[in-house]
Amino acid sequence: MTPTTETMVGIGGAADSTDMVLNIGPQHPSTHGVLRLKLVLDGERITRAEPVIGYMHRGAEKLFEARDYRQIIMLANRHDWLSAFSNELGVVLAVERMLGMEVPERAVWTRTLLAELNRVLNHLMFLGSYPLELGGITPVFYAFREREVLQNVMEEVSGGRMHYMFNRVGGLKEDLPAGWATRARAAVAAVRSRMDVFDDLVLGNEIFRGRTRGVGALAARDVHSYGVSGPIARASGVDFDLRRDEPYLAYGELGDVLEVVTRQEGDCLARFECLLAQTHNALDLADACLDRLAELPPGPINQRLPKVLKAPEGHTYAWTENPLGINGYYLVSKGEKTPYRLKLRSASYNNIQALTELLPGTLVADMVAILGSMFFVVGDIDK
Repeated sequence: MTPTTETMVGIGGAADSTDMVLNIGPQHPSTHGVLRLKLVLDGERITRAEPVIGYMHRGAEKLFEARDYRQIIMLANRHDWLSAFSNELGVVLAVERMLGMEVPERAVWTRTLLAELNRVLNHLMFLGSYPLELGGITPVFYAFREREVLQNVMEEVSGGRMHYMFNRVGGLKEDLPAGWATRARAAVAAVRSRMDVFDDLVLGNEIFRGRTRGVGALAARDVHSYGVSGPIARASGVDFDLRRDEPYLAYGELGDVLEVVTRQEGDCLARFECLLAQTHNALDLADACLDRLAELPPGPINQRLPKVLKAPEGHTYAWTENPLGINGYYLVSKGEKTPYRLKLRSASYNNIQALTELLPGTLVADMVAILGSMFFVVGDIDK
């Protein structure tokens, strides 16, 4: 019989669980800008997550105090560079409310139309970039093709591709170009006809569904705790949309077209589904606005303003349903030509805070899937 030998191998401290701190960013392709995530790991599982923000801070709120009511529009439209028109809109609504100014009906419907086209542009970027972060490169090419179709009509009407600077206190910069409505309707129809790419190619992909279903579920109570809004909140069953629940612009007359899509799962897949459904509905709203504009008689697109515009002393708050969620604008005036204070409540800032609840307990491999499904822009966080 062959003798056997037993050997004891010492593995030292490696047998014990040890926490490791991992920094994701501040330069990382999945962070939509300069964001840093400080993760504490136990093996491959995240035990604690802390978003570290401020790398893109430009002091916009302080600069508002040194710009007049025409100039602050330029600062406001840049924090969420995918939603520039909507950002401008919130500022002018706040100033108009302070002034007690009524905007011409033609401007109201045109603003609503352009806000929905801007919503589609914003969502298309995330509909293409999110699959890219999970390893699927094809959808982003389709997304940019559709974005280009809509960018062309937005550029024609405003002169800008990203920072439109088309809103003015009292209305819009100028009326729509001749024949523009026909070209805009054709662009909306073209984009709608090809949206099945995302319905079939992305949502119908078993790998995409496997990476997103049941991953990063956000509870409704955490939505309320962190002030999360937009499609992320509605994916967790929070049925709230300012366009329906506190209408502004022409949304009060679009109740039969406006659809607020919700899901109950609150996971990455539900967030993507809400974003996609909201894109479909935004195209329908754009068509409805074009129909209404065609019925309106010719008229002014803005109000005549004094050479020096001063808001009366006081304060007001305006909020809008931006593509990424609720944006709020708290305006304080001392009766001067510049705001005394203009506080900006951006959607991305609140939404990203929920990562402290979402990431703990998940695997590092799922971190990018969760992060990408939060649909944020870092400039909108740092302001």
